Amino acid sequence: MAETIRINTEEYNEEFSRKLKVGDSVLITGKIYMTEALARGEKLPIDWTNKFVYYLGPTPAKPGDPIGSAGPTTSGRMDAYTPTMLDQGIKGMIGKGSRKPAVVESMKKNGCTYFAAVGGAAALIAKSIKKYEVLAYGELGPEALAELTVEDFPCIVVGDTEGNNFYEQGQKP
Repeated sequence: MAETIRINTEEYNEEFSRKLKVGDSVLITGKIYMTEALARGEKLPIDWTNKFVYYLGPTPAKPGDPIGSAGPTTSGRMDAYTPTMLDQGIKGMIGKGSRKPAVVESMKKNGCTYFAAVGGAAALIAKSIKKYEVLAYGELGPEALAELTVEDFPCIVVGDTEGNNFYEQGQKP
């Protein structure tokens, strides 16, 4: 098994994204963003250049915790909007499940990597989230645009910038 790759989101860019390959195990540290508002095609209050987006709907935090359970949601729900999002500069997406061919083509064009967080491990994943801050659309509750500061957030590369798909390739052996 290959060595785990550490990613700092403040240093992440298209060049780094293009070096990752399906099956790579990564630990992400830095800032990632969660949103459902992108689906409405609204201009968002942040610059998406070289950012990560995490598809999730968190549960309420217990006292003293920044967030409750924070497992991934099915990324395919956002596929209709993803090419537009990637054109805004996003270089990393975190979620679960396969993506449609149009998304894979947009990932190749835009140099974006797709990571999978482990479904069913929401409470464990939440331990790597050190800060949760709503940036916009607070009235949407768990579907607001929020910034998450993470440390050693565990993921696997499941879609790389060459169009490789771990959900297909990982099952071959």
